[in-house]
Amino acid sequence: MVEIKIINKSNNELPQFATEHSAGVDLRAFLDETVVLKPMQRIMVPTGLYIELPHGFEAQIRPRSGLAAKHGITVLNTPGTIDADYRGEIKVILINLSDTDFIVENGERICQMVINKYERFEWNLVHELSETDRGAGGFGHTGKK
Repeated sequence: MVEIKIINKSNNELPQFATEHSAGVDLRAFLDETVVLKPMQRIMVPTGLYIELPHGFEAQIRPRSGLAAKHGITVLNTPGTIDADYRGEIKVILINLSDTDFIVENGERICQMVINKYERFEWNLVHELSETDRGAGGFGHTGKK
């Protein structure tokens, strides 16, 4: 298990895994007052959380499926990446894709955060790539069914 250092300047509990097999934890809004998110409006929502990730790890900020399905609320830069050397407050860019106002309240679960290990890489400049059955087939290349 990876240990993540965290500072919590909010009045919310630390993020927790909801179930035994949850991949991520829900982050909560840290607001002085409720915020009305109008249709097609985006806002940066503070969490009051600061983390220190080990080298070779990143945190990804992802939408909550319930907010997206029920209210049209999603994270604009999905997934948002938090690098291991970032020490600022975690803030979440929410956007309202519905046609009705959405109220964000202090303590509301606004997104998920997943921690992933990553590999650094270096480029190997070549003149051709190996052949595959797919080749250059892109979007929709396998058909509708």
